[in-house]
Amino acid sequence: MPELPEVHTVASALNKLLIGKAFEKIEIFTEKLRLPLSPLLDSKLLNQPIIDVRRRGRYIVIELSGGIALTVHLGMTGVFREAKVSDERRKHEHVIFHLNDGHQLRFECPRRFSSIVSSVLEHPGGEPSMLKKLGVEPLKPDFTASYLYQQLQKRKCAIKIALMDNQIVVGIGNIYAAEILFKSGISPLRPANRITMKDCAALVKNTCSILNAAIKAGGTTFSDYRQLDGSEGKFVRELLVYGRKGLPCVNCTTPIETISHGGRTSFYCPKCQK
Repeated sequence: MPELPEVHTVASALNKLLIGKAFEKIEIFTEKLRLPLSPLLDSKLLNQPIIDVRRRGRYIVIELSGGIALTVHLGMTGVFREAKVSDERRKHEHVIFHLNDGHQLRFECPRRFSSIVSSVLEHPGGEPSMLKKLGVEPLKPDFTASYLYQQLQKRKCAIKIALMDNQIVVGIGNIYAAEILFKSGISPLRPANRITMKDCAALVKNTCSILNAAIKAGGTTFSDYRQLDGSEGKFVRELLVYGRKGLPCVNCTTPIETISHGGRTSFYCPKCQK
């Protein structure tokens, strides 16, 4: 599932494509994705200039001047692509946004775990109600070692599970949690409430550096994720532990191991990550 760097990359591309334009027509070709799509047929979404496209956690918020926003979650296989009217519709392109410049923005999702929801904003730049319970952004100043330490003291789950909890910090999934913990020298199995302030400082520092590097590389592609132009994310070339089971650790040459917990496979070095 796309994590923060992938969603950030898509949102940035949509921002450049959509700002100042408007939807002249929206077509839907299936009743629902994860949620019903019929609200997209609301005429209030049409002919309203798009004033902002931004990311919040793993969500993309497309704000229209009429005080309405579309909130998009890419799910596991959701992909946007710019297209011409003459382009044949692909089998799993479930939504086509007709832009007032004659082009189209199409949304494709083979597994249909994505969602596109419309909502009214309380004020320009506001947050859709469905996102108000999300935790802090990891690349914003309020994600500090002190904040993280305070949050972790309340939790007995494994630290990796805590890092992936969107009510603590948003956008970190399986791939980046593995990389952050490896870089910080912390076992993914260590209880969250046994993480020290020093550990938290390392986690915050490495979270910022790894996510920023991944954004610069356009994210990580293992299977379905694609950028708006169809290209793959290049950060896969920089992964140090994720997907490297049995390969030597880049630090100590100990074979990388995996363990399953929380419904996910964790990659780690048993020697470097205590």
